[in-house]
Amino acid sequence: MATQTLTAQNFDEIVTGNDVVLVDFWADWCGPCKQFAPTFEASSDKYPDVVHGKVDTEAEQSLAAAANIRSIPTIMAFREGVLVFAQPGALPPDALEDLVTQVKALDMEEVRKQLAEQQAQQEQA
Repeated sequence: MATQTLTAQNFDEIVTGNDVVLVDFWADWCGPCKQFAPTFEASSDKYPDVVHGKVDTEAEQSLAAAANIRSIPTIMAFREGVLVFAQPGALPPDALEDLVTQVKALDMEEVRKQLAEQQAQQEQA
């Protein structure tokens, strides 16, 4: 499956409407982004069950700001609509493959439990 272009209009729908979504925040002027693009594209071919989306930070500045993007490329992974990974910097192919494997293996019931506990602690503070 080819990568999809994500925009402010379709971002939430795609992230919440799919089991696993990887997002590459990039820009055309960014050398490391261009170097990472073939790796991300190859991953989309290898894992057709995982949505691979790309956000052009120049065209989607409000979306990049909402995602708190400070450095590109930044890779984010969502599982069942929950942000489970965010890291600036291009990943080598084996690290990207490892990320996909780990995200798919997550126990989302446990993740939600931990998030609820963290939120409860923040509310008490």
